[in-house]
This record gives sequence, C-alpha cells and structure tokens, in this order.
Amino acid sequence: MSMTDPIADLLTRIRNALMAHHDTVEMPYSKIKVAIVKILEQEGFIGGQHVVETGPFPTVKVELKYDADSVPAIRSLKRTSKPGCRVYAGRDEIPLVLGGMGINILSTSSGVMTGRKAREQGIGGEVLCEVY
Repeated sequence: MSMTDPIADLLTRIRNALMAHHDTVEMPYSKIKVAIVKILEQEGFIGGQHVVETGPFPTVKVELKYDADSVPAIRSLKRTSKPGCRVYAGRDEIPLVLGGMGINILSTSSGVMTGRKAREQGIGGEVLCEVY
C-alpha cells in the first residue's frame, strides 16, 4: 500500500483510536507527523508523544487524552488541504476554527505552526488541518 497522504493517515489513526477508546496510537514516523503531534500536545489535545526507535523503522507514539467522563479531548480532526486540492491562506486569510475555540495547523515557510502563531508572525501557508 503506498501512502499518498501521511497527514490524513495520522488524523484517521488518531480519530479511530479515540472512537475505540485506546490510550495510545502508533503510526509510521515522518517529520511532518511529529511536528503536528507536537502542536497537538502543546495545545492540550493529546497527553503526549514520543518517537519509538525499535525495529527497522521508527514510529510515532501518541498518548490520547480523555476527560473524567472518558470523553476525548479532540472532538473533531479535519484535513483541510488535500493532495488533490491544496488549500493555502495568506497571512490575512487564515481562518478561525469555531470562532477561535479550535486550532488550525499550517505548514509555513517558518515550519509547521498553529494558525494563531502564523497570524502573530504575519505569515501564511498551507492549511493542513483543523482541530477542536
């Protein structure tokens, strides 16, 4: 199976693991995935993440987060820009997610960051996904 969209794969694996109430989820390593899960961790959507280097290929292990009633911290993960239809936003066009309640993750010339950080730095980029 060739993977054409590793970001969609990452989001789907997290979504599926949350629905199945798993504590952790593992996926093949890539720099962009690590950058995205680091943002999810900083923003409090996941418990933690680390790269597992056992075997020939490293993997990314994500610790999922639930509240006291075992409701997932992430309610929605949506892929915005897809390989067949890229979505770019200039610095003044970065969309708000749920009126600022959620975050979007952008790939910019200064690396992968949240939409809020990109707005602060006055740069646009490719809108990878939105999370709330």
